Amino acid sequence: MKHLGQTSALPASPEEAVLDYVPNPRPGRTYLIRFAAPEFTSLCPVTGQPDFAHLVIDYVPGETIVESKSLKLFLGSFRNHAGFHEDCTVGIGERLFEEMRPVWLRIGGYWYPRGGIPIDVFWQSSAPPADLWLPDQGVPGYRGRG
Repeated sequence: MKHLGQTSALPASPEEAVLDYVPNPRPGRTYLIRFAAPEFTSLCPVTGQPDFAHLVIDYVPGETIVESKSLKLFLGSFRNHAGFHEDCTVGIGERLFEEMRPVWLRIGGYWYPRGGIPIDVFWQSSAPPADLWLPDQGVPGYRGRG
């Protein structure tokens, strides 16, 4: 474990971030783990201006689960990362899926509008398991000021 119980600095980039994984405490069971990051930020690769999103990551663990402090640091490393909404959202989902090897994973990126258009980005590894209780991600679509 690189982060749990240690003092850890925010990584300078997503590529430098190290995600820690621990054994699944309930292997062989179909259950959902959800992480919500309502204050995710990255930078627009064209203007350098900040972009804000509410991310929801759902997954059914395989042999391991992601350690939450390392996930928090990984997500925080995007603060200085220039990437389009689609690249950030799908890239986070793909990295978690490739490293952790869960049974199933999905990510919803609910991006706040810039230039008048909100962009929501969704990615999943495959169809969810048939016996999975899969609640709605609970993030309403952008509706403006009222």
